[in-house]
Amino acid sequence: MHLHYISEQNSILNHFLAQIRDVSVQNDSMRFRKNIERIGEIMAYELSKTLPYIDIEVQTPLGIKKTTALEDHVVLCSILRAGLALHTGFMNIFDNAENGFVSAYRHHPNNDDYFDILVEYQAAPSFESKTLILIDPMLATGQSIVAVLNKLHLEQKPKEIHIAVVIAAPEGIAYLEKNLPANCHLWVAALDEKLNEKNYIVPGLGDAGDLAYGVKL
Repeated sequence: MHLHYISEQNSILNHFLAQIRDVSVQNDSMRFRKNIERIGEIMAYELSKTLPYIDIEVQTPLGIKKTTALEDHVVLCSILRAGLALHTGFMNIFDNAENGFVSAYRHHPNNDDYFDILVEYQAAPSFESKTLILIDPMLATGQSIVAVLNKLHLEQKPKEIHIAVVIAAPEGIAYLEKNLPANCHLWVAALDEKLNEKNYIVPGLGDAGDLAYGVKL
């Protein structure tokens, strides 16, 4: 798997990352969503530099300009519900992309710390021979992303797979490297220290879905 760490160099990205972590501003859900969206725009721009392009000509009012355009069709697919704000940021950049949505969540059958991943809902276009960008803000154990990609792969094969996450734990990255094809790309805005005993990212930011859309039952 190819790893891309975006926040290694100082940029406005680190400013937005600091704000989504800060407990003094996390009570403003609109600001949290907007900052996640901004992070998505920056990540999408950086990812776009690695995609293939073709030469085209554009007719202007005064002549013809030679330039380039994306060669491949792009499909954006986010994991509900936490991925929606990040998805919007990517959609602002890849404005001609098709869009898909998948649900995945931790299921605790014994009401203890053990969980498995349930993937129950899927609404996505064909991504056969297209560039698939899978979007999820938090990469903790990595099980959700693997479960979603396993479900999506049952019928269609994308040309290339990119996974975009805001905050990742080393354990999640190691799990993806072990369980995903070598030609996948993982884009990480920030790499954190570890997972705690409940498999939450430390220092992390809390529950991204709750911060963006309110506490769930």
